[in-house]
Amino acid sequence: MPSTFSTELLGARVPMIAEIKRRDADGRELLGRRSLAAIVSDYESAGAPCLSVVTGRWFGGSDELLRDVARLTDLPILKKDFIANERQIVQAKRLGASAVLLTAGILSASALARLIGIALRHDLTPFVEAANEHELTAVVDAHECIVAINNKDIRRRERDDAQLERSLALIGPALQTGTRCPVSASGIAAPEDVAGLIAAGYAGVLVGTALLLSDSVHAWMDDVARRCATIEATA
Repeated sequence: MPSTFSTELLGARVPMIAEIKRRDADGRELLGRRSLAAIVSDYESAGAPCLSVVTGRWFGGSDELLRDVARLTDLPILKKDFIANERQIVQAKRLGASAVLLTAGILSASALARLIGIALRHDLTPFVEAANEHELTAVVDAHECIVAINNKDIRRRERDDAQLERSLALIGPALQTGTRCPVSASGIAAPEDVAGLIAAGYAGVLVGTALLLSDSVHAWMDDVARRCATIEATA
């Protein structure tokens, strides 16, 4: 059965995972003077089906940030950090996460398979992130996973320019893993980018910086919804 995280994304009017992070890859502050409560409320009322919370330190994150967001919402939450062991998975569950990031580019194939199994045993959705076909071949039990294509280079701490062409090129291999829910993540800057990725076959996208810097989360996500409705109507 699809997880709650996947189900919510697959059935959403706005097929977006809305991200909360304190800083972008260049150190720019993203939350400003807004409270977490205000940001979560904006995301919820704008129709976000799922949230991502970046707990990685180089984005200014922490486990406390995830805990605080989880106390504010019932939406499924992805813990976005580098996960390498079962202790981190158990902690993510305790803090209120529904999904955990597993990065194929920094894990051996055996470690990735083991962590996918551990996440599933703890009723957490494995959000497996890959950047090329070779990394996609390491994804096991993909029908139980979200398989995400990262449009940036984690080895450069995502300080490079986004390559949306990577997602467009890898939608076929991503679907061939057997995932029900392919996602494009990172560097998605505008509603038309979202629409193009959905039209290409993605079930959803993950957007952070562009939403947090937008003048209106509601206007941004309404634009996405309109574009996606047009795609569905003409399919």
